[in-house]
Amino acid sequence: MNPEQYVQDKAAKSGSSFYYAFLFLPPERRAAITAFYAFCREVDDVVDEIEDLGVASTKLAWWRKEAGSAFAGQPQHPVMKALMPHCAAFDIRLEHLNAVIEGCQMDLEQTRYLDYPGLQRYCHLVAGVVGEVASGIFGRSQPETIAYAHKLGQAMQLTNIIRDVGDDARRGRIYLPISELQQFDVKAHEILLRKSPWGYSDRFTALMKFQAARAHQLYDEAFALLPDVDRKAQKTGLMMANIYRALLREIEAENFRVLEQRISLTPLRKLWLAMRTNWLGR
Repeated sequence: MNPEQYVQDKAAKSGSSFYYAFLFLPPERRAAITAFYAFCREVDDVVDEIEDLGVASTKLAWWRKEAGSAFAGQPQHPVMKALMPHCAAFDIRLEHLNAVIEGCQMDLEQTRYLDYPGLQRYCHLVAGVVGEVASGIFGRSQPETIAYAHKLGQAMQLTNIIRDVGDDARRGRIYLPISELQQFDVKAHEILLRKSPWGYSDRFTALMKFQAARAHQLYDEAFALLPDVDRKAQKTGLMMANIYRALLREIEAENFRVLEQRISLTPLRKLWLAMRTNWLGR
């Protein structure tokens, strides 16, 4: 398996909503975003799949070294070999990769966030920076498009957090800010419950409605920032946004039953949403 096949396989097997949007890109841009996405998956998998924190931290340190070596002209991992040919053309910089790794390191070092500004920092690293890189690969001509991409990335990350409250709790993590748990009188031990009623309450529902409203606001703010001149080029990002926002609405329709299950969209619906966005351009 050559590097290009490796990253394609990594992206396809992830089952991510992103993959369906990538299909609509021209070959060079599709190859670049697939390689970058595979990098993000590799470092994220370190956090999700390695239970020993020391081993995981060592692995992330290896990825920092590998990213530096790759930008010095000596990539070793197939992901970096696939990514490096595209970095100059699409302004993918070492600082971008290091930011993503730093965000994953945060997952190893803390399992709670005191307030929303603290969570925003995490979202910036693991999603806002990713959005910036993706917008460069898709094609942009205006600096406002970078601001749009950062805000859209944060909206999508908050959607992930809402969807994964139960899964994250089973790993001992709660991303919902402590100050907001207190605001809605939701206790951490309630979210960590592993049997019926799994921590559901009117208080939990109110908390989740608050989180969803914030995510919707970020989507709206992001769309308002996108310059018309870049809208066509950013169509792939809009596909991803529409898929994620449809997921958020599905979670709302299910009354935030996210503690004992993982709500998702079918592959056919994701593809339909991507195709619809491609036709309508929004």
